[in-house]
Amino acid sequence: MAADILLEVEHLATGYGDLKVVRDVSLTVRNGEITVLLGRNGAGKTTTLRAISGLNRATSGALRYRGRPLDAPVHKRVAQGISYVQEGKRVFHELTVEQNLLLGGFSTGQRRHALAGALDEIYALFPILKQKRALAAASMSGGQQQMLAIGQALMARPKLLILDEPSQGLAPVIVKEVMEQIHALKSTGLGILLIEQGVNESVAIADQVTIIEMGRTVLSGPSSEVTAEQIQQAYFGSAVG
Repeated sequence: MAADILLEVEHLATGYGDLKVVRDVSLTVRNGEITVLLGRNGAGKTTTLRAISGLNRATSGALRYRGRPLDAPVHKRVAQGISYVQEGKRVFHELTVEQNLLLGGFSTGQRRHALAGALDEIYALFPILKQKRALAAASMSGGQQQMLAIGQALMARPKLLILDEPSQGLAPVIVKEVMEQIHALKSTGLGILLIEQGVNESVAIADQVTIIEMGRTVLSGPSSEVTAEQIQQAYFGSAVG
C-alpha cells in the first residue's frame, strides 16, 4: 500500500565527480519491512546508499522519503529520521559503550530525559551493550561493536535505518546473531535498507529484494515471489550453471 511506503528510489543516477557509478537504480522500502540490496562488489550498492543518506549528490532520478522529495543536506536527513550505519563498525573505540550511544542521540538534539529513554530501549534490544556500557568500545568483539554501531544509529530514533554490510568480517555464528537482531527490529516499525554479501542470510530476513549490476537494477520484487533461480541468474549471470 502507498501509505506504507517510506522510501522510494526511482531511476537513480549518482557517482563521484565525472565518474558515474550508479546509472539506473530503483527500489522501495516500506514501514516495518526489510529491503535487501544485493549485487557483486563494484555494482554500486554503497554508492546508492550514500546518495540516499545525502553523502553523494543524485545527478538524475528521484528520491522520495515519506512521500516528499529527499534533497536535504546530510544532517537534516538525520533529523528527518534517516540513520546510516556505514560498513566497518565505525564506533569510537576510546569511548565507552554508553558514551558512543549518547553521541548518537546528541546528533538530533534530544534532551536528557529523552536520551535516557532511548538508552533504555537500546539496552532492551541489545542486553550485551548494557552489560558492557562502562567499558571502552575497543574491548568488545567485532559482533558486539556492530551491535553498538546499530545501537548508536537507533539512538537518533530513526524511521529509516540503512545498514551497509553489518556482517562484514564476522564469524558465521555471529553473522546469524546480527541478522536475527536486524530482523527483530522490524517489530518496532522501522523501515530497513540492508546491503549484504551473504545472499542466503539476507534474503532469509528480507521482505523485498533488489539486485543491481553495473549500477542498474536487474531484479526487484517481494522476497516471497523471487525464486532462488532468479536470484542466481540476476546475481551471477550466465557464469553460474
